[in-house]
Amino acid sequence: MKTLRLLLGDQLNSHHSWFKEVDTNIIYLMAEMRQETDYVKHHIQKVVAFFLSMRNFAEELQSKGHDVIYFTISDETNLHDLGKIISKCIEKHQITNFEYQLPDEYRLDEQLKQIGSNLKIETKVFDTEHFYTSRTELTEFFEGKKLLLMENFYRMMRKKHEILMQGSQPEGNQWNYDKDNRLKYKGQVPVPNAIVFKKNVEELLAEIEKANVKTFGNIDASKFNWPTSRKECFEQLDFFCKNLLQHFGDYEDASHTDEKFLFHSRLSFAMNSKMLSPKEVNDKVVNYYYVNKDDITISQVEGFVRQILGWREYVRGIYWKEMPKYSKMNALENHNKLPDFYWTGKTKMNCMQKAISQSLDEAYAHHIQRLMIIGNFSLLTQMHPDEVDAWYLGVYIDAIEWVELPNTRGMSQYADGGILATKPYVSSGNYIQKMSNYCDKCHYKVKDKFGEKACPFNTLYWNFLDDKKQYFANNQRMGMMLNLLNKMNPEELAKIKEKAKHIIENLEQY
Repeated sequence: MKTLRLLLGDQLNSHHSWFKEVDTNIIYLMAEMRQETDYVKHHIQKVVAFFLSMRNFAEELQSKGHDVIYFTISDETNLHDLGKIISKCIEKHQITNFEYQLPDEYRLDEQLKQIGSNLKIETKVFDTEHFYTSRTELTEFFEGKKLLLMENFYRMMRKKHEILMQGSQPEGNQWNYDKDNRLKYKGQVPVPNAIVFKKNVEELLAEIEKANVKTFGNIDASKFNWPTSRKECFEQLDFFCKNLLQHFGDYEDASHTDEKFLFHSRLSFAMNSKMLSPKEVNDKVVNYYYVNKDDITISQVEGFVRQILGWREYVRGIYWKEMPKYSKMNALENHNKLPDFYWTGKTKMNCMQKAISQSLDEAYAHHIQRLMIIGNFSLLTQMHPDEVDAWYLGVYIDAIEWVELPNTRGMSQYADGGILATKPYVSSGNYIQKMSNYCDKCHYKVKDKFGEKACPFNTLYWNFLDDKKQYFANNQRMGMMLNLLNKMNPEELAKIKEKAKHIIENLEQY
């Protein structure tokens, strides 16, 4: 009896129960596939990070005595199609049982169901043993409720998993410290130099290029700086606790031209590839907080826990509740195309130039850059959510559809019509000035609504409200802004709309 077990590129969980014992009758299958590099155009650092992490994981399994079949991107025997690779291995190794872990992307879930049903041998499916929740836990929690409020889900999770709790009450007698996490960074405290790994990936890069995989973005192949092994991921986590956690919450929503990462952990790739589990991360952070309460306030650690225990599990639950229809939603009927500067960073808007260029250089931007800079602009210019989805899914190293899609199509673009967010996350230039220093050296003037130097965000904001006012007429959270819109001088509004039309039709000039 021989068993073939499939491991996908985001299933690098060395603590999975599969690996507790070495069995010579079990073969593990891993493959770098054009199927996965080509379904959307990816940032080169994302492709490199996944391939390198997969190779490191395969080596780890082999060093422990497990039997691993591994197809590299350059392997001439690699068929680059999941179904064909599985069938070939089953035939070659006389496999009698096929097993796989639940995929986290809907398309792969459907593909593996189909592959399993077509096989003539027994197929068995296992949990990934990674998340706090099952796929359906959120759906069950909100059954019969109209609003899927993350805060309610988050509080349930805190209680259930006894994280930052004192009996039945939250640590500090407050559930959420979000209002304390909105400081503008002005250099009040120095940001420690980021942890450095500096791996040479020139050979892997050459393999990817030889295979003619189409990518975008930038990379320094002589010193690749993302953690791609469990050991490096723990080093990143340890660095965060010792050097960044103390100020994480304070400046969680801030952006700064000279500080790309501020106090963010950059652990999302480590978790989304499953090299680290969310429980390991939360336990380490919370325990570090309890030992260092004299230096770290509750607002810092609660803001971090909320992102992982609350938001991360929440968006996954939304994904599995609403797919596949969720991926096609376009509630606001936006249809414009992304301008070229999303691929070059060449724009006169300093906030967009910095956020996009950082994304292209680092395959990373923190949540406010993604949501309130790039996402905000994409919604105000009424980009088609398909276009925005494809860009976000490709550009960020941590972007896997289960987490990217709800964040982009739901929270950022409001294309789901309010399933995830109770209002669209749009703002004028005022918010950007409040939370960053981007406006200080911008070509445009953040206070101006008209004229050649008027901040495009200002013009586009009021134009968006006017264009979508019927849609949001009954949205209580939009009431105040719609009242201000209704009181606006008609001549002023006409000038705004004329200017906004010019911006949208001539984005490359801005």
